[in-house]
Amino acid sequence: MMTRRIFLALAVLLPAAAQHQQFERLCASCHGPGGSGTDRGPALSGKQSLATRPEKEIEAVIRNGTARGMPPFRLPEAELQSLTRYVRSLNTVDEPAAAGDAAAGERFFFGKGNCSSCHMVRGRGAANGPDLSGIARQLKPADLALSLDKPGASIAPGWGMVAVQLPGGGALRGFARSQGPHDLQLQTPDGRLLTFLDTEYKAVSAEKESAMPKLDATAAERRDLLAYLRKLDGAPPGPGPAGLPPITAEAIRQVIHPAPGQWPTYYGSMSANRHSPLNQIHTRNVGRLRLQWNFALPYFLLQTTPLVIDGVLYATGPNQVIALDARTGRQIWSYSRPRTPAGTIAGDAARGANRGVAALGDRIFFVTDDARLISLHRLTGALLWEVIMPHEPQHYGGTVAPLVVEDLVIAGVAGADNGIRGFVAAYKAATGEQAWRFWTIPRAGDPGFDTWKGSAVEFGGGSTWLTGSYDPDTKVLYWPTGNPWPDTDGDDRLGDNLYTNCILALDVATGKLRWYFQFTPHDVHDWDATEPPVLVDARFRGRQRKLLLHADRNGFYYVLDRITGEFLHASPFVKRITWASGIGPDGRPQLLPGNDPTPEGTRTCPDVRGATNWYSPAYNPLTRLFYVMTVENCSIYRQARNGGFVRFTDPLDQGQKHLRALDIETGKIVWEIPQIGPTEANYSGVLSTAGGLVFYGETGGGFAAVDAATGRTLWHFESNATWKASPMTYTVKGKQYVAVAAGSNLLSFALEQ
Repeated sequence: MMTRRIFLALAVLLPAAAQHQQFERLCASCHGPGGSGTDRGPALSGKQSLATRPEKEIEAVIRNGTARGMPPFRLPEAELQSLTRYVRSLNTVDEPAAAGDAAAGERFFFGKGNCSSCHMVRGRGAANGPDLSGIARQLKPADLALSLDKPGASIAPGWGMVAVQLPGGGALRGFARSQGPHDLQLQTPDGRLLTFLDTEYKAVSAEKESAMPKLDATAAERRDLLAYLRKLDGAPPGPGPAGLPPITAEAIRQVIHPAPGQWPTYYGSMSANRHSPLNQIHTRNVGRLRLQWNFALPYFLLQTTPLVIDGVLYATGPNQVIALDARTGRQIWSYSRPRTPAGTIAGDAARGANRGVAALGDRIFFVTDDARLISLHRLTGALLWEVIMPHEPQHYGGTVAPLVVEDLVIAGVAGADNGIRGFVAAYKAATGEQAWRFWTIPRAGDPGFDTWKGSAVEFGGGSTWLTGSYDPDTKVLYWPTGNPWPDTDGDDRLGDNLYTNCILALDVATGKLRWYFQFTPHDVHDWDATEPPVLVDARFRGRQRKLLLHADRNGFYYVLDRITGEFLHASPFVKRITWASGIGPDGRPQLLPGNDPTPEGTRTCPDVRGATNWYSPAYNPLTRLFYVMTVENCSIYRQARNGGFVRFTDPLDQGQKHLRALDIETGKIVWEIPQIGPTEANYSGVLSTAGGLVFYGETGGGFAAVDAATGRTLWHFESNATWKASPMTYTVKGKQYVAVAAGSNLLSFALEQ
């Protein structure tokens, strides 16, 4: 060990000439001699952001590569550290220590200097100019000083002031956040993002002067202000600072009762039912649907569902959030951070899965791959705060789209297939302070602990990686939970293993459990209950009831009373079920023998991916049908402490997917559409609309619309995509669009004129 430490120290202290030679050999072909940049790679020299970036982050990029095309470099540790130091040195400039009083500069910034009337720092101030929270990483001290004395010398991209002449003779003035030959994205001084097509304006003229005036300050005030700005190196982890604006009642109302055409949550509404009241696109005109725009993200299996609010679309990739013009797909802003190094997290989080954002007022909420909940400003993408959700260093990851409920933002974690103690937690949306936390794996003395017999309860699983639903009338949150761990070995966790494979009904203000329902007690087949808990108000067996509909991975369709948790109905929605003969009147499965995994392997149906999965179903109140993508398949399950090895029984029998419409009272299949192709290639959910349509991704790669009543295909578009996302719909200026993530692309469709 001592020898290794000395070797590393010597490697870090290699002469500058040797480090230069290493860089030229490995990196110059793309990044240019001395990091000057080429058309194959960006410049790496003269960037203050790299000078202040932690070495571990630079090292991770070199080791793992990037989704934008940079390959990974699997170097010995000593060489990796040496190269990292050299890259950082290309941007290091010796600067004199900052003179002035930073505290006095902060008071000037938010007081007499009036800087905060345009600029924001860590959530405080306005968004009529670039966010300055990390300005010390972006500008060298000399450039900072120049920006104060000559603000027009360099205008930040997206912050040029323009004048817009409108066809009716009116005019607007604002920041051109983005612009193309045929469209404009304008931020007005009162904090609105307006989008225009070229038919909606006559002319756009850029103002030569910066909107920021020259600094009016004494020499001492200028010195203090610069000292303050040179300290701004980003928002540290933890809740936001005091003084952040509160969440307004109007912002909450706009999410709970969204205006027609808005899609403000992962499912479109708090009920988790992807049924839209929009009907501009309907069964008689859907054949005229045409692609309007395409936007590519550097990730090949997007799982995001976009949000659309006031004409702006928000979507995600791995550790990335983008804001687009919802009519043209032009990018307005983006936020990204390096992905977590391999080996730190596991499962879907390590592979880059992310399902989207939540929005509330002027905030966007996002979960990173390492389970940090972050808040961004909706106009600029600036980081307001970030909190680390896990309390302990386990195999926690993050893939969930958060849910905003009242003035809280709620999120869960992934990682159960590698052993974690799962939880769902609520945070104050304004500041990121934790409001409550519900653990899905109990400890000694907690309710449910007696359902675990053995030591596996320590890291018993119970992930919460899928977005829940909410009933604003009763103020109850419904959240699904994942499987126990080890996945296929239940010997050291005898009992039902609460609260895995459950729907949890939680009091939203306190996080206290109202009731729970467990679909698969003592699961040994990895049948998470992380399928959407769909809330509907409907007549059921002659009585109007508040229902929760749930098609479970175990192969059974369930109907619960969502007020009491009463079990009302269950029936198979797939034909290949071998593990249970049915669900008893108590809601528990009636088990069949011979289905426990063994070291040699046991064939059981459904397969490990389930009879359905996390992709979204939908319920149409007019047809009274529940639409869900289903899988007819089986697996061989092998008992193992690491979760088990699973493979198909017969390589020639890959199973089959079907889009099925179920009668909500009986669970009977009213119509179905068999899919052609491998079942694992399609994780598409569905969208139902008041236009009598169901949209979904076909296993063959097409995007299709079918008649909601009959299942007859009315339109399709060949995207040749591998589906990992569910569609949504929205309107902008009276025009309806349907959007979906297809492979690495976001696609948006509308009727041809």
